[in-house]
Amino acid sequence: MGHPSLTIARYTLLEALRTRLLWLTALALLTLLAGSAFVQQLAIAEGVRFQTAFLAATARPAAVFLIALYVISSMAREFHDKGVELILALDLSRASFVLGKLAGFAALAVFFAVASCLPVALFAPLGKALLWGVSLLCELWIIAALSLFCAVTFSQVVPASSFVLGFYLLARSISALQLIGGSALIDDGGRLHQAMLGALNALALALPHLDTFTRTAWLVNPGADWGQIAPILLQTLIYCGILAAATLFDMYRRNF
Repeated sequence: MGHPSLTIARYTLLEALRTRLLWLTALALLTLLAGSAFVQQLAIAEGVRFQTAFLAATARPAAVFLIALYVISSMAREFHDKGVELILALDLSRASFVLGKLAGFAALAVFFAVASCLPVALFAPLGKALLWGVSLLCELWIIAALSLFCAVTFSQVVPASSFVLGFYLLARSISALQLIGGSALIDDGGRLHQAMLGALNALALALPHLDTFTRTAWLVNPGADWGQIAPILLQTLIYCGILAAATLFDMYRRNF
């Protein structure tokens, strides 16, 4: 018998693959493909370029939405059905349970990244599509770890989903907010503005810069190279480690 964490990860992945998640993912991708074909027909010139951009820009949030919603709903169901208490009643540590769940959801993220990358690779160069897919996988790993943390902390679908959505939107737009806040057009030199800008810069240090992840421009513009993946991998390693530690802390403070 393998390590308990590997067993938990295996059954977590099997549970996901035996549900209607596969059909839902296929339906979502087919819908996006149809939408991209419609966009290509509307484009006056460079139809394939517009089709690729549309497909990449919609496949990314769709994959993020699906994995976040599945992780949160799956964990909420286990908490409500007392499945977590039953598992922890066995000779299994809470750390093994959390790490196993995290590994299972990370494997599920690989499925979503590959499924999203395949249609993109039909219209973009293979090297650029692979770069885009690896970056998407890193983004999904962060979202999966965050969703697991929120599911353990809140134990409810709505507050956990709201937190993940707010975190994702803020992490995606934090650089733009910094640019707007530092613009000379709105900088009046007042203390309130400086305090708000300082708070925004501090928040930017605490958030992953997801706006640098999975860029659509990599697929349709020249200049994309694998050197851009190094900071993405570093951010993924840091934030997944922090979120895993926070999830473990919350698991050990709960009373089952």
